[in-house]
Amino acid sequence: MLSNVKTHIHQEVATITFFHPKSNSLPGELLRELTYQITSAGNNPIVKVIIIKSEGDKTFCGGASFDDLIAIKNFEDGKKFFLTLAEVINAMRNVPKFIIARIQGKAVGGGVGLAASADYAFAVKDASIRLSELALGIGPFVVGPAVERKIGNSAFTSLTINPTVWKTAEWAREKGLYAEVVDSVAEMDAAIQSLAEKLAHSNPEAMAQLKKVMWSGTEHWDKLLVERAEMSGRFLLSEFTQKALKSLVTNK
Repeated sequence: MLSNVKTHIHQEVATITFFHPKSNSLPGELLRELTYQITSAGNNPIVKVIIIKSEGDKTFCGGASFDDLIAIKNFEDGKKFFLTLAEVINAMRNVPKFIIARIQGKAVGGGVGLAASADYAFAVKDASIRLSELALGIGPFVVGPAVERKIGNSAFTSLTINPTVWKTAEWAREKGLYAEVVDSVAEMDAAIQSLAEKLAHSNPEAMAQLKKVMWSGTEHWDKLLVERAEMSGRFLLSEFTQKALKSLVTNK
């Protein structure tokens, strides 16, 4: 089955669902479609609130697609790939609608960035997180600003420096990445539906202004995340990262 992104609008709530057969990882094509559908929902006057979720019941998002990363052989292609992730984060930041994230399983790398870029994230108790980029020799440069904004520099540093260790969902809630952690997917879906319905009946102009206030101080991200994508693109071509990627493929 191929990866895809789908949007379903019901009672003024747009639910954007992404899927990739390899642990809901993020190839460039999927990221570009996510940006498009998030922006479209944000511009749709019918939509009052946006929910972002992934398919399946085990992994919310496995991070960047290793297949895409391994295929990159020059700086421009590397920069272009990481820009697709930057564009998703900026789309989530810029749309005038609140975004709720549904985290039904583990989140790695870019998946943590998606959770951090949402305005309110629900998670189940098994939705542990990890920023694995440094283990590949890259570093979480693109997702860094979004994650650090949510959890602070100390917690972000802890995640980044120890990239092979999982942090629990409760840890993520305590640090502010997750707004709520519940026991089951059913409980989470009920809570998301309840909040989405409340927001759909709230003043859209007030919510848009609140979102702008909440994201105040990030106006420079349009430029910053491009610079971060360039950093990642350069490190992707390093000897260390190329060996790490080949080792991952060999051991699969």
